[in-house]
Amino acid sequence: MKEPLVFLPGAMCDARVFGPQITAFSPDQTVIVAPITGGERIEEIASGLLSGLPHKFALMGLSMGGMVAMEILRRAPERVTRIALMSTNALAETPQTAADFEPMIIKLRAGQVEAAVEGLIRPEALVLGPDRTAILSLVVEMANNLGVDVIINQLRALQRRQDYQGILRRCKVPALVLCGEQDKLTSPRHHAFLAELIPDASLAIIEGAGHLPVLEQPDLVNDALRAWMA
Repeated sequence: MKEPLVFLPGAMCDARVFGPQITAFSPDQTVIVAPITGGERIEEIASGLLSGLPHKFALMGLSMGGMVAMEILRRAPERVTRIALMSTNALAETPQTAADFEPMIIKLRAGQVEAAVEGLIRPEALVLGPDRTAILSLVVEMANNLGVDVIINQLRALQRRQDYQGILRRCKVPALVLCGEQDKLTSPRHHAFLAELIPDASLAIIEGAGHLPVLEQPDLVNDALRAWMA
């Protein structure tokens, strides 16, 4: 039987961001969406998740979820059977990029969730098309579901995250790096760099997608994940 498949959503997102993947993979294997809401540091979030996850599992992280996935790989490499990283970043925040989160935190404290979402996931981060407005609306719904305090904690965790290049260089399990062709938040060039860091990693650039390929081009993402799981 296939190992459980654990999905880690991005900041401001809940299980709905993986709706097409849950539908595609749950008939054949155990699918878990683990919340990345348990702390103000990536290390705290990963530590909290490990106590509740299966002994061994395949791990797929989206955006901030990818950073948590790298921390899980650092802490418990023997439990991760394979890893997929999408729309993410292995580098630590610079002082300038960390400071860029502060206006969004101010908006969140003022209850302006939609404005904060639009500031963090700018419209141009998603491809032009009929689904873009609906996807942005879904992100706002998910953010409201998580609540302001959780999102602020997630942004603080992003500000404080460490560099994971060394962890990726030591990765010994089948790895997949995925990115939307038109992702303007975490570029295809950066993902090509990540794939070069990981021994024998596969790189999938998803055409017609921006920062959220799981929703923008779910069929292409599912095909890449099936090949990785095989």
